[in-house]
Amino acid sequence: MIRLIPRLCAAALAFMPLAASAHVGIGHTHGFVNGFTHPLSGIDHVLAMIAVGLFAAQLGGRALWLVPLSFVSVMGLAGGIGMASVGMPFAEVGIGLSVVVLGLAVALRLSVPTLAAMSLVGLFAVFHGHAHGVEMPQSVSGLAYGVGFICATVLLHAIGIGLGIAISGADEANGRLIVRIGGAAMAVAGAAILVLP
Repeated sequence: MIRLIPRLCAAALAFMPLAASAHVGIGHTHGFVNGFTHPLSGIDHVLAMIAVGLFAAQLGGRALWLVPLSFVSVMGLAGGIGMASVGMPFAEVGIGLSVVVLGLAVALRLSVPTLAAMSLVGLFAVFHGHAHGVEMPQSVSGLAYGVGFICATVLLHAIGIGLGIAISGADEANGRLIVRIGGAAMAVAGAAILVLP
C-alpha cells in the first residue's frame, strides 16, 4: 500500500491540467496545486511531517511504513472533517505541540512499540489534517485538494525517512548524533511556534 501512494501522486501530477493553474487568480485554480503547496507553505507542517519520517526511520522495521501511513490516513480523515467546517478547539496549539513532541521523540531516540508510535503521530495528524481541510479555498475541488495535501505529506515523510537512513547510515555514531540534534532543533522551533503570535 505504501509503495502505491507515491505512484498515485506521480500520476496525479502527470495528468494535472497545468494550463488551468498557470495564472493564479484568473479563472479556476486547480485544487491539487493548492492542496500540494499548502503543507509546504508553513514551517510547522514541514517540521512535523519530516519529524514523523525521522521518527519512523529511527524505529525501523515495520514502523518505517506504518508510522507515516498512520499519519497520512488520520490526516486525510481529519481533513475531510475540516472541509465540512466542523470546528476543532486548540488546533493551532496541537500543531505547535506536534513539532515539540515529535522533535523530542527524534532527539531522545524514543523507542516505543510501533502501535504506540502510530497512535502518537495519529493524534497529531488530527490537528494537521483539520487545519488543511479548514484552509481549503472555496473555489477548488475538495478531492483534488485532498490528494494534493496527501501527496505533499508523503513527500515530506519520505524526505524525513531518507534523511534519517542516509545520515545515520553514513557514519552511525555521528549520524545518529546529527539526527538527534536536528530533532532537538525541531522541538525548540515548535516551542517558538507555540509562544510567538
